[in-house]
Formats: sequence, structure tokens, C-alpha cells
Amino acid sequence: MLLSENSKGPRLVTLAALLSAALPGLACTPEATSPWEDEAFRAAATEVVDNYGALVSENYAAMVTSAEALDAAIAALLADPSEARLQEARAAWLVARGPYGETEVFRFYGGPIDGEDGVEGQVNAWPLDEVYIDYVEGAPMGGIINDPETYPTIDTAALIAANEALGEDTISTGWHAIEFLLWGQDLDPAGPGDRPYTDYVAGDEGTAANAERRRTYLELVSALLVEDLSSVAAAWTAGGDNYRAEFVAADPKESVRKMLLGMGSLSGAELAGERMTVAYETREQEDEHSCFSDNTHADLLANALGIENVYLGRYGAVNGAGITTLVGRLDADLDQRMRDELRASVVAIEAIPAPFDAAIQAPDGSPEREAVGAAIAALQAQTKTIAEVAALLEIELNLEE
Repeated sequence: MLLSENSKGPRLVTLAALLSAALPGLACTPEATSPWEDEAFRAAATEVVDNYGALVSENYAAMVTSAEALDAAIAALLADPSEARLQEARAAWLVARGPYGETEVFRFYGGPIDGEDGVEGQVNAWPLDEVYIDYVEGAPMGGIINDPETYPTIDTAALIAANEALGEDTISTGWHAIEFLLWGQDLDPAGPGDRPYTDYVAGDEGTAANAERRRTYLELVSALLVEDLSSVAAAWTAGGDNYRAEFVAADPKESVRKMLLGMGSLSGAELAGERMTVAYETREQEDEHSCFSDNTHADLLANALGIENVYLGRYGAVNGAGITTLVGRLDADLDQRMRDELRASVVAIEAIPAPFDAAIQAPDGSPEREAVGAAIAALQAQTKTIAEVAALLEIELNLEE
């Protein structure tokens, strides 16, 4: 099993270092002709890039639509708190995480989501120290919500300013802040958190102090999520003077490099490493991605599907040329191996029993824990093959491992 020896501290490796031993035959001779000098190949690459732009736009549109549905469900909960409306808001959060999870492969190359002015840290930062936001077991008056002296006004500006203000885990905005406000702490080893809807009810029927501040916090953080995600989606909308226009107009080799960098970075250091190996090694619930809702297994699956989508050139109604088109022209065997490994990692993640925290805490040698290890190994294997694909396309990647 190919588990990282140092998942907490990824190290930077060049493509040449990764492949020098395994792929000595890929070095080009002086007489070799680059595929990028072939007009038909470049035309195919341009088609791949154009289709990627459509794929990204389609995925981000689905993401915004589902986030808006979540915002509407939260508004209904706050307008008339009840157990049924709390469950509806939770269900909307779970649904919305799917499209978002598949977009994470569009990161890691300085695009609209995580470039210089990107909102990724405001949208999906984790792990979250929940007592920074609200009460937890043993600290009934913890968090921004219960500290009007330090935070006299809860508004959007204050929530943005508070995000990561005291450290990487002092998260105040985004998916996981909303998750915690809907579920509360996960104190059940067999299931998710179980915050009562009455936390949003003021007066004698309420179960926690500062219900009005909690209501305001949840309302604002949900609206901010929609605003942030909408800004990213707009950058990829067709026909605008935006990032998508720049991406498809660039040298296709450079745009394909960014696509592969997103795939390799998510597959390796991020998904196999930070999101899975860290939790696998520490066995700590706090190290899993969506620990309050127990949705981590679905998060991981969405990430893996997103990687596969980019390679195959598909999402929703978009089904066109992907990187597979280019690789298939040059090395059909490598293309098939890449396809097989991408599918194998999806299947391996699907085989992890939910909830993820129970699987990582299971005894060594148990089927649950072995399933997590097998999924990590599958992701590590496909990351190396992504590097091989890049080498075939004469693209240099700097991937963390």
C-alpha cells in the first residue's frame, strides 16, 4: 500500500524526478517531432480546452443552483424553526456538496477560485475549530455567537474579517461553518451531529443562548456562500470578457497544463494526502473533511469524480473532447490505463463504509480500515499516471506528494 510517510508536510517534486526511473524511454531525441508542432494535434487540443471551458461552466452553474436552494431552505428554517425545516436545510446542504465537490479539480492553477483574489479560503477552508463559532460541549458560551463584547455586531464584514484571523482552524465562513450551524458537534460515533432546531428559537422555548445572533450568523454566512460561488461561476460564463475567455484563447498547451495540474494536485497531495492519509494515520474525527454531517465519504467521491470528468471531458449535458482525446492519439495503452485507474479510484472510494470517521477508527486489518487504505493507494497510483500523461504531452508539472 502506497501510503505517504509525511502527509502533514507535502514536499515538492518535479516531474522529471518522479518519472526518471520509471520512464526513461520518454526522453525526446533531437530528431523527434513534438506533437505540438502538428497542426491537427493542436486543433484537437484547442477542442479539448474549449470543451473544458464548457464543462467548468456547467459544473459551476449546478453548484450555484444547489447553493441557492440551500440558502432558500435556510431562510425557511429561520422564518419558522421546526424539526422538519431543519432536516430540509440539512438535506439541501448534503445535495449542494455534490456539485461543489466535483469543482475542486478546477483549483491549484491560480484560477478564479484560488488565484490572488480567489475566495476558496472563504468557501471551503477546514478543519474548523467549532468553538470559534458557537457553543460546544464544555463551553456553553463559546464562540463569536456568544461573545457580543468582542463581536458586538454580526454582519458580513465581521464574518469575513474573522475568517482565519487567529489561525488556520479559526474558520468563520463557508460550507463547514454552515455545516456546524446545522448539525452542531458530532458526538455520536455512529452518526452525525444533532443540533436541535430550538437553538434558533428565542425565549423560553430556546435551547441555547443568543438565538437571534445565531440566526443572523447562519443567514449571513449562507448568503455569503452564494455570493462567493456566483462570482466564481461568472468568471467561467460563456461569452464574457472573463477568465474563461482568457483560458480558451491561451496557448492550448498551457491550458492543458493547468487542467493536468488541477487533476494531479487534487488527486495526490490534497485528496490522497491531506483529506485521507492524515485522517487515516491520526484516526481523528477532526481531521475528516465534513465531520459534523458525516458527509466525508460523499465529499471524497465527488472529488474523485471531478478528476475523472476532466480527463473524459464530461459533466452534465457537456460530453466532448477531454484529455483522453490527446493521450489516445499518442499512446492508446496509457490512455486506457489512465481511464482504468480513474475508475478504480472512484470504485475504491465507493467501497469505504460510511461514516468515514468510523472507518478510520476501526482496528488495523478490519475491512473498513483496509478500504480506506486501498482508496488512498488507488489515488496515489493514478497520480503517478497523471504525471506520465503530462510527460507524454511534453508538459512539466510540479506536484506535491
